[in-house]
Amino acid sequence: MIKVISIAILILVPAIVVSYEVSGSATIVDGDTLRIGSTTIRLYGIDAPESRQSCERAGNSWFCGEESSRKLRQLVGDQAVMCYEVDRDRYGRVVAICRAGDIELGAAMVMSGLALAYRQYGTEYVKHETAAKEAARGMWSGDFVAPWDWRGGIRETGVPTKRDDDCLIKGNINRQGERIYHAVGRSSYTATVIDESSGERWFCSKEEAEEAGWRAPR
Repeated sequence: MIKVISIAILILVPAIVVSYEVSGSATIVDGDTLRIGSTTIRLYGIDAPESRQSCERAGNSWFCGEESSRKLRQLVGDQAVMCYEVDRDRYGRVVAICRAGDIELGAAMVMSGLALAYRQYGTEYVKHETAAKEAARGMWSGDFVAPWDWRGGIRETGVPTKRDDDCLIKGNINRQGERIYHAVGRSSYTATVIDESSGERWFCSKEEAEEAGWRAPR
């Protein structure tokens, strides 16, 4: 069932006004995607490891993508899911905040350490990510590559499996307008998301980045 509503879902994420409510029995696609009827829904503000993605823990590889999907399936169980649409992504999927009973699914996934706060699209779940990291839950119990980097070809070794070129340095512009570059291997690399539409870009070397006006992290 889909119906128009016109309230802010303040109990979920303050200041986000939604347009549609989608509710019903859900099928889990992966750790951040589900389907209700014919509607595919991407959970707002989080990014979970891809289905084929693996992580490392105590020197051993484990399938964190599959574990993430299982976790979302466990959270939903046999409960009806209620989702509040806040956007549409570039694939036309509904982007929504979803609940299964008393559980806010995005927050619960990030708290479990099996999804990350997707800072490019919102910072509401950063505090949940910090809690998961401090408790070494899920992916935070070992080494991993952020899902957005994994999709770009970076694997656990930090070496790209396939790209059009070797320009892997991320030229980020922070909220203060500072231009900062992040190289592979730095602690800030994985968490940095590049949005080329906002003027951010990739560089092939540190020298190229500095010549273009970017600086190294302090």
